[in-house]
Amino acid sequence: MSSDDELIALDRAHLWRPYTSSEDHEKRPLFVVHRAEGPWLISEDGRRVLDASGSWWCNNLGHSHPRLRAAIARQSERMMHCTLAAATHEPASRLAAELVRVAPDGLSRVFYSDNGSTAVEVALKMAFQYWQQNGRPERKRFLALPGGYHGDTLGAMSAGDVDEFTDIFRPLLFDVQRPPDAVDHQWEPVFEGLFALLREGADQIAGVIVEPMVQGAAGMRMYPAGLLSALREETQRADTFLIADEVFTGLGRTGPMWACDHASIAPDLLCTAKGLSGGALPFAATLATGRIYDGFRGDKSRALMHGHTFCGNPLGAAIAREVLAIYRDDAVLEAAKPKATKLAARIQSMTEITGVTAPRSLGMCAAFDVGERGYMGKIGWQISDAALELGAHLRPLGNTVYVVPPLNIEDADLDRLLDIVRESTERVLVSAQ
Repeated sequence: MSSDDELIALDRAHLWRPYTSSEDHEKRPLFVVHRAEGPWLISEDGRRVLDASGSWWCNNLGHSHPRLRAAIARQSERMMHCTLAAATHEPASRLAAELVRVAPDGLSRVFYSDNGSTAVEVALKMAFQYWQQNGRPERKRFLALPGGYHGDTLGAMSAGDVDEFTDIFRPLLFDVQRPPDAVDHQWEPVFEGLFALLREGADQIAGVIVEPMVQGAAGMRMYPAGLLSALREETQRADTFLIADEVFTGLGRTGPMWACDHASIAPDLLCTAKGLSGGALPFAATLATGRIYDGFRGDKSRALMHGHTFCGNPLGAAIAREVLAIYRDDAVLEAAKPKATKLAARIQSMTEITGVTAPRSLGMCAAFDVGERGYMGKIGWQISDAALELGAHLRPLGNTVYVVPPLNIEDADLDRLLDIVRESTERVLVSAQ
């Protein structure tokens, strides 16, 4: 038995892989990754496959960036973990200051966690507890957009609205209000409905949570910046908190550092993870305004009772600091602009293939549909299988095919990836005609 065969056998016998049916686990082709570099996943025999999904949207700087490897090595020589309770350390303290410097105006406090779901849970708890202990205990409800995805823990699932992920757990979730979903990509009625809910129940609303500009798991659904700006005005008018879930959209994925920057707004709470650690380690942060932090001043009865063992982990914080340094030193956002222009043009041209609809892109995020939307669609997975044969690892969202390459991907590699996306789509859709 080859090494790959052995690993696949062990995987299928003992692993419980995420978002994977037992049928797919036992039958779908599986690529065994032995190492990774840049945009490439590499097998033991040297086969190289382009990672089109950024290993779930987190490899903004590609795999195994030499500066990130060096940062891990340096920090591991000093300290790999230390409590952040009644103690502090350089990586966590300096990273907090550096995050505040690059964050939208007004965000001045940083609470660490280990993944996007937890960053969202923290934001929801901060917003709720703030009102409970600052004279507005009736503010207990949250509003959100239809189609939102905010993570897989129970609070984050409550805020989300991707039925395939949440339906079975609804008896465990708290109620979150949202307007009817968009029809034919028309977002204005959705936001008008959200504004109406906010105006009608302003005295009961603890916060409004959205993915700025792009709803990732719902199918890379994109809405205009003007609507995000209008939402910020509405939340300010209602004097309630806007929570920006930038776990996917942050760190330059949509063009600027934060998707909120498209609308020139600053939220009250901002959640970041994924690209924050360059896809190297689990690490996340929730940023809050001074107003929110001040709402927790006082004795222990007013403290935010949230934390976990690896809060502010030194390795993760050191990596995140190096990520921000690479963005500065290599002018990553500026260098990505022409790549984003190419990506947009190539994705738009996919409509030349019969069966491709709704091409869309924002920064280094692009997608198109190949059938009815929905996570259970099968055509996207057929394209994924064809792409793997051609040398690219796609992870479709049902019948939504998307690419989120590294922001610093080489032009030749980007061209190759887009060539494979086109060829694999043609293979599947043309054969179906």
